[in-house]
Amino acid sequence: MVTNTEQSVADHYTRGSLLETILNGIKKAGKSVDSIQHEDLAPLDEFHLGGREATRHFLGQMGLTREMSVLDIGCGLGGAARFCAIEYGSILSGIDLTQEFIETGKTLTSWLKMDDLISLKQGSALELPLEDSSFDAAYMMHVGMNIPDKAKLCRETARVLKKGGSFGIYDVMKTSETPLNYPVPWAENSDSCSIGKAEEYLQALADAGFEIQTTSSRKEFALEFFRKWKQKMSVSKSPPPLGLHLVMGENFFEKLTNFLENIQTRRVAPFEIFAKLPE
Repeated sequence: MVTNTEQSVADHYTRGSLLETILNGIKKAGKSVDSIQHEDLAPLDEFHLGGREATRHFLGQMGLTREMSVLDIGCGLGGAARFCAIEYGSILSGIDLTQEFIETGKTLTSWLKMDDLISLKQGSALELPLEDSSFDAAYMMHVGMNIPDKAKLCRETARVLKKGGSFGIYDVMKTSETPLNYPVPWAENSDSCSIGKAEEYLQALADAGFEIQTTSSRKEFALEFFRKWKQKMSVSKSPPPLGLHLVMGENFFEKLTNFLENIQTRRVAPFEIFAKLPE
């Protein structure tokens, strides 16, 4: 059952005509459904700070291998899941609250002929529609900022992981008590924002039975990413045919500008956390 909070999150991300918008972008890029490649979709289908570069850095630390069963929590359009399947040969399952993301992600996966490796399903991270002890690894990228109950999130993840299973988190986290500037990519205002501190995640993971392996800030990476983004925008004056602006909506520039300011003023920073269940 979807809660009111979860419905608000789903509504925030729903565009109503996302697939049509992406098709128009593909045409503007001089591509077609038959010719589109995974790399062509990278600027669009990885909805987190740093895109493909961040995905490669993050997932590269998880020790993923061929035929591992991996869960992508908050999979969005499935871009990171498809990367994981191509890069490591893993079998991916993705869960996301937003039905439009799931339906669009299934279509993108079908275009790339990857249906045999990837399964996307609408559902809540707090009530995963999945069997106990069914995954070798799980990860989430920029998801916890929309989930108030970090403790339940970690318990549910622990439930579906096998013994010795690993859990990677790449999230934006609070680094001060100063209120954020809104809107940001994950929330229009403070009412719909559930951003937490790294300590909150670490406690929730420990309480769920995870052993913490590493925790690191990606603030400098984020600042460099935004520096390059601003440089590109100053040259082109308009976004590319395929990019996150298609997913984020008309106020995408304001969201990203506020996101950068929140990092620069030490309100937030992206962090990576890696944890593991005991054998």
